[in-house]
Amino acid sequence: MENGSSMQAIMAELQEVQITEEKPLLPGQTPEAAKTHSVETPYGSVTFTVYGTPKPTRPAILTYHDVGLNYKSCFQPLFQFGDMQEIIQNFVRVHVDAPGMEEGAPVFPLGYQYPSLDQLADMIPCVLQYLNFSTIIGVGVGAGAYILSRYALNHPDTVEGLVLINIDPNAKGWMDWAAHKLTGLTSSIPEMILGHLFSQEELSGNSELIQKYRNIITHAPNLDNIELYWNSYNNRRDLNFERGGDITLKCPVMLVVGDQAPHEDAVVECNSKLDPTQTSFLKMADSGGQPQLTQPGKLTEAFKYFLQGMGYMASSCMTRLSRSRTASLTSAASIDGNRSRSRTLSQSSESGTLSSGPPGHTMEVSC
Repeated sequence: MENGSSMQAIMAELQEVQITEEKPLLPGQTPEAAKTHSVETPYGSVTFTVYGTPKPTRPAILTYHDVGLNYKSCFQPLFQFGDMQEIIQNFVRVHVDAPGMEEGAPVFPLGYQYPSLDQLADMIPCVLQYLNFSTIIGVGVGAGAYILSRYALNHPDTVEGLVLINIDPNAKGWMDWAAHKLTGLTSSIPEMILGHLFSQEELSGNSELIQKYRNIITHAPNLDNIELYWNSYNNRRDLNFERGGDITLKCPVMLVVGDQAPHEDAVVECNSKLDPTQTSFLKMADSGGQPQLTQPGKLTEAFKYFLQGMGYMASSCMTRLSRSRTASLTSAASIDGNRSRSRTLSQSSESGTLSSGPPGHTMEVSC
């Protein structure tokens, strides 16, 4: 009788998954209302916004934004993209704002000691404990990618996967510091942050997107807070990734960077230090410094492939990149139920075909 009850429960769960995945939200359909919370941590209060409801047996998608941005200005174009609705209806998501970066945040008093990036990472367990979430798939940009990486190193059992955009895992060297100080003599804080977010070509082109974000940062009422976050980023410690060593990310990782982006070299170096059987490297052409803003469609497709490789979204229909590219992903589950992932990806374009090679190798694709 007990076995019969267990089987009914499993079938009920499978039926729920099937229904939710076969009926994606239509573009323009209103998603579930957002709920914003704040929680006290040993390093101060942190604000986060939750969309959707927890799904049984599925991790939460947790995002962390870059310097000069908040969760809306960093991630809204991506998560409001039409094809992304098929993903977000199947996962609860948590958007964390770094302290003092949330909309309407008061300016910190003079002399306030802003948390280091390591301390910001140590705030995340308080968020997950408050929500009673056990595991996450992290999506971070720039400083946020570093913070989620640090969290994953400290709490590997709670991270199922990471999407790291524009990550620089290295501490600033002496030459970097000298250049930073020299730039600070001739450039304002907003200009330095814009140079961190976007390529010089983008800034010179002064597109509508650049004008929008220049205005957001230059006229931010919490600019003093942004400068504190900026200083913490520039004082980050080296993550000390080592391929084959003890300090490495244990989960599947998708590294993303735009071609000619400010952090292209740093991401390439990070890729060389991570486990090639767990790491995918996506270099996106024509995306500039912020692929999630300029190429949300391509990034959405890559994210779907990544989730499929983890054993999620198996019935997902690829709608955009699949018109001009083909991809195959394979995933295998280990005996104890933990997912081990081996992925192969081949993509064809007008310029030819790029292949990742045998399963288990890092993939590097331009799209």
